[in-house]
Amino acid sequence: MIKSMTGYGKAETLLDSGRICVEIRTLNSKNADINIKTQILPKDKEMTVRQTIAKELQRGTIDFFMTFEPNAADNAKVINKDLALNYFRQIVSIADEASREYPCQSALDTATVLSAVMRLPDVIDMKKQEIITEENWQAVSDCITAAIAKVNEFRSREGAVLYNDVTSKVKNILSYVDEVEKYEHERTDAIRKKIIERFEELSIEPDQSRLEQEMIYYIEKLDINEEKVRLRQHCRYFMETIDNDPLPGKKLGFIAQEMGREINTTGSKANHTGIQKTVVRMKDELEKIKEQSLNIL
Repeated sequence: MIKSMTGYGKAETLLDSGRICVEIRTLNSKNADINIKTQILPKDKEMTVRQTIAKELQRGTIDFFMTFEPNAADNAKVINKDLALNYFRQIVSIADEASREYPCQSALDTATVLSAVMRLPDVIDMKKQEIITEENWQAVSDCITAAIAKVNEFRSREGAVLYNDVTSKVKNILSYVDEVEKYEHERTDAIRKKIIERFEELSIEPDQSRLEQEMIYYIEKLDINEEKVRLRQHCRYFMETIDNDPLPGKKLGFIAQEMGREINTTGSKANHTGIQKTVVRMKDELEKIKEQSLNIL
């Protein structure tokens, strides 16, 4: 069964330091456009992740997200003690000097000074740590694999919907080809009648042998039997490809182009209102097939 290129997968894993969450979102694209959108994945692991994604997901615009939620204890902030003491000494020194020059001003107490120091740059900072290490990489790798598996499950479900939609439209085109045949005899009779009426308007008695030859030539020029045969062949090839090819997306697009050529030629040769209307319906179905085929892996 075919797969859609639209997909979503999410997986989580618990490390000693916190929770890792991996999300993968995919959309249709001609190639594998992989975007790694995270700051916590080690650089030496990025190529491995890209290769795994490309192998498993094949094609599409693929956005990879990885986030980390630390444990409460590991999320504690730390004080830069040396920097804080340095700021404290400078402020106390300035306060002492100010109190000597301006006796009316009271000296600053320790609590007030410390309160001011804590608001200065770089005194308080988040505790820094290496999130992904060689020791926990296997757990992270398994989490990535699980997210990819969920993307493929999503793609398979979407693919089933795509398959039903696209194949139903191909069957509609085949039914329209049968409908065109119903107008063939009517069209031939109309052409013959039109030519004879034109001779009558001109009050000309045509040579019957020559008239038959011209009619045959004119009717053969508008003949669409070859177009119908080729269009049916293309439709059958489309169905064989979508049923048997594991990754048929690109090939289906090419087949749809060939189907379009035969439909357009049929329309140019139609010379009949009923056939022209049927051709318009064929084109409408084909455009929907082309649009949906762009999302087939």
